[in-house]
Amino acid sequence: MTDAEQIIATAHRLADAARRETLGLFRSPSLRPDNKSLQGFDPVTEADRASERAMRALLDELRPEDAILGEEYGPKSGSSGLTWVLDPIDGTRAFMSGAPSWGVLIALCDDSGPRYGIIDQPYIGERFEGGFGRARMVGPRGETALGVRKGVALAQATLMSTYPEVGSPEEREAFGRVAKEVRLTRYGLDCYAYALLAAGQIDLVIEAGLQPYDVCAPIAVIEAAGGIVTDWQGGPAHQGGRILAAATPELHAEALQFLRS
Repeated sequence: MTDAEQIIATAHRLADAARRETLGLFRSPSLRPDNKSLQGFDPVTEADRASERAMRALLDELRPEDAILGEEYGPKSGSSGLTWVLDPIDGTRAFMSGAPSWGVLIALCDDSGPRYGIIDQPYIGERFEGGFGRARMVGPRGETALGVRKGVALAQATLMSTYPEVGSPEEREAFGRVAKEVRLTRYGLDCYAYALLAAGQIDLVIEAGLQPYDVCAPIAVIEAAGGIVTDWQGGPAHQGGRILAAATPELHAEALQFLRS
């Protein structure tokens, strides 16, 4: 196999392993979330930990020269110049509530950012991938090519974000300026919102306070589908922070104007 083919095959094996670990504990009465935060509530469960451990074990076997950055177990150095960025459960609050919108995020990055990514939705059986010439979703209805929705102006757009609060009061105000301009705003789907943008179902995702493991896989999938993802200044977004994902450059420019105002 070429290196790209090996990376893709490895990523799917990681996603399969994470599915097994997470589905085994989803909606389990024995699940007891812990709080990682000294202030507020930042939940983690044994499903998060088991999912990441399984993926790391596979990477140690299949790609030992690559670095790893995971949400629960931090960074591991490598020698290849490539880093696997893992979010073992994106949407732990949804997971612990029994909602099916949580997912698993897997990205392969180099110094310039994401090169390939998977957004996997284990419970609903959908897997979105992008990079190395691929942009597709495989789910209960079979395989579908990914492609963003084009020709939608801000006034007709659908906007999504995980939390109505978005971030700081200043960030909330900026988000509100965009939300006032769109046709529809919806909340609460975590990484699935980015997958829906890549699938041409929605047009914008705006969030703040994100980490690299929250965004690297969505960036790869959305860009492969023809979309654009930046920070709120129009710069690279793979380090996290404030995120603006848009279906088209024109829509991105419209939304960015209101975020900056």
